[in-house]
Amino acid sequence: MALIVQKYGGTSVADPDRIANVANRVTKGWRDGNKMVVVLSAMAGETDRLIRLSKELADPPDPRELDVLLATGEQVTVSLFSMFLRSQGLEATSLLGHQACIYTDRSYGRARIIGIDTTRIREELKKGRIVTVAGFQGVDEIGNITTLGRGGSDTTAVAVAAALKADLCEIYTDVEGIYTTDPRIYSKARLLDKISYDEMLEMASLGAKVLEIRSVGFAKQYNVPLRVRSTFSNHPGTLVCKEDAEMEAIPVSGVAFSTNEARVSITRVPDRPGIAARFFGPVAKANIVVDLIIQNTSIDGFTDLTFTVPKGDLAKTLELVGQVAKEIGAEKVLSDEHIAKVSIIGVGMRNHSGIASRMFSALADAGINIMMISTSEIKISSVIEDKYLELAVRVLHDAFGLEQARPTVQA
Repeated sequence: MALIVQKYGGTSVADPDRIANVANRVTKGWRDGNKMVVVLSAMAGETDRLIRLSKELADPPDPRELDVLLATGEQVTVSLFSMFLRSQGLEATSLLGHQACIYTDRSYGRARIIGIDTTRIREELKKGRIVTVAGFQGVDEIGNITTLGRGGSDTTAVAVAAALKADLCEIYTDVEGIYTTDPRIYSKARLLDKISYDEMLEMASLGAKVLEIRSVGFAKQYNVPLRVRSTFSNHPGTLVCKEDAEMEAIPVSGVAFSTNEARVSITRVPDRPGIAARFFGPVAKANIVVDLIIQNTSIDGFTDLTFTVPKGDLAKTLELVGQVAKEIGAEKVLSDEHIAKVSIIGVGMRNHSGIASRMFSALADAGINIMMISTSEIKISSVIEDKYLELAVRVLHDAFGLEQARPTVQA
C-alpha cells in the first residue's frame, strides 16, 4: 500500500464530465489499495472570471478580499469532486486550505507555505476515505484566507506530499510530461523519461510552465518523487527526481526560453565603489527581480551597466534608475523590449567541456547575434533579438541532438 498525492489542474476539471473522469482515475488508485490524497485547482477559466468580476466593483480590489473571493474557485471543485465520489458509494472528504491546516504567511495573492499540520488529513485517511484538498489556498496565523499565486496548486500538492512523507506526488496536466523543449516551437521535441530537480528548477525559472518553480523547490528540499503526467492519456509521463549517473552522462537535457524580459542599459556610469548599489537598491525595494547583469571594463573612469528585468516591471525600473542616473551624472538610460533569452540546461555540463563553444558556434552559424551571456553549473543562457527565438531553439536542439534518446556532444 502506497500513499499517493495527485494534483489535477484546471483543464483536467474544466466541466462535470472531466471531474468524473478524474474521479474514476483516482478511484482506480484507491481500489488498488493505495491511500489517495487529491489536490484540485479551480475549473479552467474560473480564477480569471473571478478577477474580472472583482474589478467591476473595485479596481484594484482589496488584496485580502480578493483572496477570499479567489479561494472559492477551488472550493467549488473539491466539493463537486467529493459529491461525485460519494454518489458512487465511496467515502470521500473535501478539505479547504484552513481545514487541511495549510499555514502561510500574510502575503495576499502570493503567500508562501510555512507549515502543514497533517493531523486532519491522516485521520480521514485512517477511515479509508479519499481526501480531496483545495489547492492554491491556505490560512495565515490569525485565520485569514490566503492564496499562493498562479500555479499555487502545484505547490500545495508537493507541500502536502512532503508533510505526509508520501511515496509519490503526481501532477496531472494537459501535456504528457516534460519535453526537451516546447513542442509547439519545435516538432522534434522529445518527451523525457526523467529529469533532475535542478534541471527542472532551471526550466521553471526560464518560463517552462508545466511545473510551478516553488513546487519543484519543495520537491527537491524534501526529496519528494514527482511525476508529471497527462490526465487524458495513460502515458507514465516524466519523473522529476535526484540526479543519477545516467543524467550526468548527458551534457544537455533541454532548451528553455523566455520572452518576458527587457534590457536596461545605463551608459557612461562613473566607475567608483557604491554606484551599482545606488542603482539596484531602489529596484530591489520595489520587488523587481533583476536577472542578467553585465558591467563593461572601465575606460577613463566610466563604464556601461546593462541588466534585464521582467517586461512588466520595465516602466518602473526606468523610472527608478533614471532618477539615480541623473543624480550621479550618467550619460543616458536605454531600454529594449525586443529581446528573448534562450538557454541550454543539463546536469552533465559539470562533467563535459566544450558545451559553451558548441552553443555559441551553433547560434553564429545561424546568423544569430548574442547580446548577453549568463552561465551557471548546469545552464548557459544567451540574450538575443526576439525575432530569432524560434530559430535559436531549433538550432540548439539540433546541435545537441536532443531528439535522440541519449543525446551526445561532439568533442
